[in-house]
Amino acid sequence: NKWSVLILTVLCSEPARFNAIKRRLDPITHKALTEALRRLERNGLVSRRVIASSPVAVEYAITPLGRTLQVPFVALVGWAREYGAAIEQAQAGYDAQRADEALA
Repeated sequence: NKWSVLILTVLCSEPARFNAIKRRLDPITHKALTEALRRLERNGLVSRRVIASSPVAVEYAITPLGRTLQVPFVALVGWAREYGAAIEQAQAGYDAQRADEALA
């Protein structure tokens, strides 16, 4: 899902605790982040480490398998930067056309 890509992007630079990930990906909900992290861990893309502290903390890190996605993600981000304006123009044209059709 959309959050998985963003979570992996956050973890590419360094491991992070749950709340740090949540702050970086605002407005993700607690539930959505939990579910996405569990899926990523199940798929072998993220590892989870419990830190014995008070209170107990959990740190997430990208695995070697997950790191193989870094090159495609960088390419995707570059593509989005290059073509973002064209996408916004297409969206505006689509929305205008739909608005015209609704008035007709």
